[in-house]
Amino acid sequence: MTALSVYDFKMKTIDGQDEKLSSFAGKALLIVNTASECGYTPQYESLQGLYAKYKDRGFEVLAFPANNFGEQEPGTNAEIKTFCSTQFHTTFPLFAKISVKGKDMHPLYQYLTRESGFNGDIKWNFNKFLVDPKGRVAARYDSKIDPLAREIVGKVEEILPAK
Repeated sequence: MTALSVYDFKMKTIDGQDEKLSSFAGKALLIVNTASECGYTPQYESLQGLYAKYKDRGFEVLAFPANNFGEQEPGTNAEIKTFCSTQFHTTFPLFAKISVKGKDMHPLYQYLTRESGFNGDIKWNFNKFLVDPKGRVAARYDSKIDPLAREIVGKVEEILPAK
């Protein structure tokens, strides 16, 4: 089956529960592949800031830890959860560790990198996909672009659901 949107996927939360991404329907989403031992790891702080600023307006950050780049996410899901909550006080949804490239790439990332209209391999940790409230990818941002950068914030404001 070919996915029509990110809402067609069911993921495991960081606590091992199944969660359909359709539970986020109607919200703007920033999907990010994360890692705890990366030079971009401080972006967790910016992700939390962006989430705090817009969560009450229909925005979610969905973090997907991945160990695909330089083994910079070696921890277990429990260790990742503890790290994020204690080091960066994250409150946005964290999902179980997945693969975002290679032969074991998760189907969500197959969709994002091959069928979303913003195609291309994930090149490093903290790649970002902005998804509109209908579940369509609206933009993609490179790892080096901070989540609080004007180009991301402006696009988030543009696609937030109507009040």
